[in-house]
Amino acid sequence: MLDTGLQGKVALVTGANQGIGAATALALARQGARVFVHYFRPPAINAAAGVVRGPDVPGVGQYNASRGQDASAVLAALRALGVEAEAWECDLSDPDNAALLFDRAEAAFGQVDVLVNNAADWQGDTFIPQGQPQANTLPERWSEQVTISAHSHDRHFAVNSRAVALLMAKFLRRHIVRGGSWGRIINISTDGAYCFPGEVSYGASKAALEAWSRSAAAEMAQFGITVNIVSPGPIQTGWITPELEPEIVATIPLGRLGLPEDVADVIVFMASEQARWVTGQIVHVGGGHVM
Repeated sequence: MLDTGLQGKVALVTGANQGIGAATALALARQGARVFVHYFRPPAINAAAGVVRGPDVPGVGQYNASRGQDASAVLAALRALGVEAEAWECDLSDPDNAALLFDRAEAAFGQVDVLVNNAADWQGDTFIPQGQPQANTLPERWSEQVTISAHSHDRHFAVNSRAVALLMAKFLRRHIVRGGSWGRIINISTDGAYCFPGEVSYGASKAALEAWSRSAAAEMAQFGITVNIVSPGPIQTGWITPELEPEIVATIPLGRLGLPEDVADVIVFMASEQARWVTGQIVHVGGGHVM
């Protein structure tokens, strides 16, 4: 049996009240890590009722209902594994919250050894003007798509790019202050980052995340920190309807949708001692959806 070296380590996982983040928190906990869960319930979601304010688009309701949950269920599952776990809700589009999130995690557990940047903002947007036909894009089938604007650009980059950069900088600064020699950063991208018609701001913000990650890997290596990227393909987190599933599965050589646990297992590897000589890399986790 492999020893991941994560027993007693402290992991901070953002966007961990559901989906990939929640699966990652649990997977790290199973290796003995103590976990601090970050989450944020977007204002567009009625957290109490678990409903979407706006059009009832197939697929969105179930997805946003899970995003509208607090972290209580995840915390209960983590503690049932016998590990220490705490949570804090904050909006990472506020740049001040990067430092405050580390303050909370360190107050609970001391130093943070593993940072998983999973939190993301999403809205389908496009260069095509409103009312014009759109071909070969998925978002219009499950969301109200908009033409790219300053608002749609900025809301994505605030969380998916800027917050990731700030959190990595805070991680390094505190690592240096305490004289740390071991650290792991795993940033979650998308296999559409290179080109994402219909989700242009989301894709571009994730491409920026990938660029930040490679630069961070080069700069942080001298301090014993590895930085890697996990790039999921189509993962069933509630947004893929039964009607849409066959069309997506047809694009996946391994013949099924991904599960959050498929991604979480790779994140655990990237955080483990077994990945000690891996940094600045991107790993696609999508059953061959992108190669």
